[in-house]
Amino acid sequence: MSFDEEWSAARATAAANVSMRLNHVPVEPGGSGGSGGNLELNQDHIGAIGTEAYKLHSRLQTDGKHAATATSEAAGALTKESFASGSALLKVNAMWESQVKTLVAACANVSNGLNYSLSSHAKDEQQLHADFTSSAIDKYLK
Repeated sequence: MSFDEEWSAARATAAANVSMRLNHVPVEPGGSGGSGGNLELNQDHIGAIGTEAYKLHSRLQTDGKHAATATSEAAGALTKESFASGSALLKVNAMWESQVKTLVAACANVSNGLNYSLSSHAKDEQQLHADFTSSAIDKYLK
């Protein structure tokens, strides 16, 4: 089986598993999602995940490029000596750098998205509190 065939099969299996989990409704109360359908936002957990995503982002920016210089030098030396592996090594290095950039962007997206969610949720809570407070005041004034 080629890599592409194996990768396609793995992706199909993962997609089927995700689909089953998303479409699953727990039979017993208290199972996953047992909060009665209400969204619960634990700011400490979300903040910790955002922090870890930011740390991973920072580490990937530096550690993901750790071997770039040595790889380029090796590829240049191999190419200079007419080895076909020199150009192949350059392709591998370019693909590696592309994948690292993708991971860095994904980590930034997760971190920023979670920070935005926390901030947005806090603003929504303040607005709801203000709305309820003002409606109670209006009730007493009338």
